[in-house]
Amino acid sequence: MPTGPSLGLDSGLIVEGVSVWDQFLAPSRIRALVDCAKLRRERGDFEAARIGGERSLQRREDIRGDSTCWIVPPLLAAEQALLEELERLRLELNAQAWLGLFELELHYAWYPPGAGYARHVDQPLGREQRQASLVLYLNEGWTPAAGGELRMFDAAGGHRHIEPIAGRLVCFLTPGREHAVLATRRDRLSISGWFRTRD
Repeated sequence: MPTGPSLGLDSGLIVEGVSVWDQFLAPSRIRALVDCAKLRRERGDFEAARIGGERSLQRREDIRGDSTCWIVPPLLAAEQALLEELERLRLELNAQAWLGLFELELHYAWYPPGAGYARHVDQPLGREQRQASLVLYLNEGWTPAAGGELRMFDAAGGHRHIEPIAGRLVCFLTPGREHAVLATRRDRLSISGWFRTRD
């Protein structure tokens, strides 16, 4: 469970469009999600990530080097518990920011050493339904030397780096928010997704 009194909005999301919660989930729950990801990889559920619209998806390792696995039924127990937690977050975001969020799309993202994701936005080619992006990191024992930071760009041309530490949840308003994943020096695992408005 998150350690603070509230799951949702803080001044960072309201003012800057980005919020970071550390220890969003307890270490035991992070470990359970890591085990879920490992099981799915062993089953062959992960695929090389692609970019572009639904009709023009392509693999571009020079832009994006991760593999993904969508979190869809049948769910494992730890995944179901995470979805229940994120549903609470969706309701709170709607109550506090009137975002009109109705559904969630979610996937694992695994980056092998040397991989990253070039600067991009999460609303490519007609995907305006995505209104709030989120990333939950599953990287136990992460150190700065491992790289793999999330680089968030701001309107003034600056940026900030967010380390992918286990249990950290990053949430940001999706429209126009450019970001990148810097090259990692070890396996890097996260759960990424978007709260969406209705089509």
